[in-house]
Amino acid sequence: MTSTAVVVAMAGVLSALMLGVYDRTVVRPTQRLAVVDLAMVMQAKEAEFAELMTRSGTPAERERAQALATEFSRRLPAALEQLPAECECVVISKSALLATPREVRDLTPRLQELLQGGPR
Repeated sequence: MTSTAVVVAMAGVLSALMLGVYDRTVVRPTQRLAVVDLAMVMQAKEAEFAELMTRSGTPAERERAQALATEFSRRLPAALEQLPAECECVVISKSALLATPREVRDLTPRLQELLQGGPR
């Protein structure tokens, strides 16, 4: 009778341990969220490019402004792909949320850093 109780207790402990490991390695990583304010980043860049285009007087200055816009369009997808790998989380646009809980990280500053060619 006591050996049966020991086996049942061991099975319970082992089951709890396995559920804990499953929760930590499978379930929780998929529940980590971060947001980026992509609309704000895009609006700031659009304003910057509009300013450059209206201020530029020579064709060379306009070509430089166009080159900056092209560089931004190349960096943005790469930066958006890099963020989830860095934080090991799901990154979504802030505009997709109705409210942002406290535990959700805002990676907008990191996105801006990556777009400016910051540390990788």
